[in-house]
Amino acid sequence: MDDNAIIELFYNRSEQAIEEVSAKYGPAIKRIAYKIVGNKQDTEECENDTYLAAWERIPPESPNPLAAYLFRITRNIATKRYYANTAFKRNNTYELALDELDELIRGNTYDPVTEFQAKELSKTIETFLHTLNKEDRFMFMRRYWYFDSVTEIASQMHWKPHRVTVRLSRIRGCLQQYLQKEGMIL
Repeated sequence: MDDNAIIELFYNRSEQAIEEVSAKYGPAIKRIAYKIVGNKQDTEECENDTYLAAWERIPPESPNPLAAYLFRITRNIATKRYYANTAFKRNNTYELALDELDELIRGNTYDPVTEFQAKELSKTIETFLHTLNKEDRFMFMRRYWYFDSVTEIASQMHWKPHRVTVRLSRIRGCLQQYLQKEGMIL
């Protein structure tokens, strides 16, 4: 079933909407949640919370594309659950990926607490992503949005993990220069 038909089911308040979302996007939702929370029980709860959030928000919202909308909900729910459940242990792909990006903005005048500044940073990073070639954008998104490990990315690209590590390091360097040029970091 296509996304427009699924959204129509939400608007008609048909429970089939949840079944269709689960069939079409359930595995990806579980994968994203698992990469963040790291255990099966929390993953299942995040998946169910994603379906509930979609049910409560559609309507009035009419997301386009539906997949990105659902994945954003999942990431937000899983991230909140992760921080509620841990004492900031640095032992999973999520924390390792965040540590890599943290090095870019640590010790600067940017204050990520304010919502406005966080939105500005998000827009700047999105603009930066459009400057990358398809492979680099793919690697960046797989690592820092979907929290894939370097080994998983290397497998998807049919590369050696070292090559992915080097490319990601160069991309982070380019991002750092871009953020400096845009005045986001010193």
